[in-house]
Amino acid sequence: MIEYRPFRNSDLPQLVRLWHECGLGRGAASGFRYEAFDRLVIGQHYFDPLGLIVACDGERQIGFVHAGFRSNSRESWVDCAMGAICVVMVDREHRRHGIGRELVSRAEAYLRELGAISIQAGAAPPCDPFYMGLYGGAQLSGFLDSDPASAPFLTALGYQPAESFSVLQRSLSTGDPISFRLSLIRRKMDPFIFALPENPTWWWFARYGRLENVRFRLMPKAGGPEVAGATVSGLDLYIEPWGQRAIGVSELEVKDAARRQGHGQALLIEVIRRMRQEQVALAEAHIAEDNPGALATFKSVGFQQVDRGVVYRKL
Repeated sequence: MIEYRPFRNSDLPQLVRLWHECGLGRGAASGFRYEAFDRLVIGQHYFDPLGLIVACDGERQIGFVHAGFRSNSRESWVDCAMGAICVVMVDREHRRHGIGRELVSRAEAYLRELGAISIQAGAAPPCDPFYMGLYGGAQLSGFLDSDPASAPFLTALGYQPAESFSVLQRSLSTGDPISFRLSLIRRKMDPFIFALPENPTWWWFARYGRLENVRFRLMPKAGGPEVAGATVSGLDLYIEPWGQRAIGVSELEVKDAARRQGHGQALLIEVIRRMRQEQVALAEAHIAEDNPGALATFKSVGFQQVDRGVVYRKL
């Protein structure tokens, strides 16, 4: 008989075993030990054992689901009005027996009991409380198409696609685009690297702060505020599945007065050049598919789509 219960500290090694055995696709980190799972998931200040529900067959853990909440508007704590089912997995020999369905049902009940009005399947900004650095790659963008079991499982439960993200990658071994406009920008701007964004929030530290990352800023040589910035995060837990050192590029921002002038493109090229010098071989970014400007900027410097992330909601 299958038992469903909240997480216990002694479950940690078994959950990592399940993670590696369940075949989550190219967007799942692999080869890591339970210390990484502990640091990136269990160690979050808002982690609630009741939100991580484990399915057991006797003494063996055979599946789990994990649900959590978004941040509040100030990004100073969680807001229980919106919840996400971040992961759900069942080992291969116990699938198609209703275990995954029961896990999701219990996760939904947990979220509603704590006040969730809206529930999504798949963590993505702004409701991305867990698994940054372990799933998705550069950032959390729902469930990936390369995670083969996710879409049919969720649609069978009544969830439908609600948001989608293009997962883009670029080899750093290829050349960089050159243009007269980019040359002018390089003459007028200096790139700087900072350890933190300009005004980091508690929510930023909860997710990006647990990874190795830096903030690139494009600043006028004549002085003044930055015109563009981007966060670059190390993806060391993906060396095994991808076979090379990679970085994630996220939070690309171009100030309103500097948009449509090539500053975002110039900053990305500088990121690529600097990371190439650090022996990084691959860069990845996730862009919402309803943001054609950002997609065009990344593709203009050589990024190409390799996957797709989808957030699901029930109608």
